[in-house]
This record gives sequence, C-alpha cells and structure tokens, in this order.
Amino acid sequence: QVQLVESGGGSVQPGGSLRLSCAASGATFSGRCMGWFRQAPGKERKGVARMGGTGVITYADPVKGRFIISRDNAKNTLYLQMNNLEPEDTAMYYCAARSTNYCSDTFPYWGQGTQVTVSS
Repeated sequence: QVQLVESGGGSVQPGGSLRLSCAASGATFSGRCMGWFRQAPGKERKGVARMGGTGVITYADPVKGRFIISRDNAKNTLYLQMNNLEPEDTAMYYCAARSTNYCSDTFPYWGQGTQVTVSS
C-alpha cells in the first residue's frame, strides 16, 4: 500500500502559478504510474496528467502547454507545476497512484486532495 499527501494548493489570480506536491510513503514510489486528477463542484472527477513508471507522460487537453507533471524518485514525491492558471482550473486536486508501472483507468490509492482556486 501507499499513502499520498498533497500540498501546495491555494488561491491565485488568473495567470498565476502554483506547484502541487504529492508525498508518497508506505511503499515503493519508483516504478508506479502516478496521476493528478481534479474535481470541481457539480462536475465529475477528471484526469489532469499522468506519468507512467517508465516516464511516459500524458496531459488532458485543457492543461496542455500550461501544466507540467514530474517526479523525484529520491524524494518519493510527485509534482504538478501549474502555470497560466485560469478560473476553469478551480477544483480540488488529487494525487493518485497505481501499483503498476503502466497507467490505466483504475487508481486504487488516493490522497486527501488540495484545493486550487483561481479568481480575480
């Protein structure tokens, strides 16, 4: 099993930046598919970005060119650099993990979430 704790959320103005962190513990971090998801009130949870254990990265269309997912295996931490934030990015952001290197649609491990609010 793995425990995930997100941090770095907050309130920013449009065009601002935030860096989310996801600290993993309890199990091996390296080699896992890791992902970021977000859920706005009244909407379904959507994938934002994911990184396979081999380093393959995919982004959702709304964040392409603005967000960057990365990981530091030495620190057991996943990051999401969020640039040029828009009000539409406002949501609760969750870190998730699989037990495999490859990514799929099932993530059994989740963090508690960190709120991101973008408004003027």
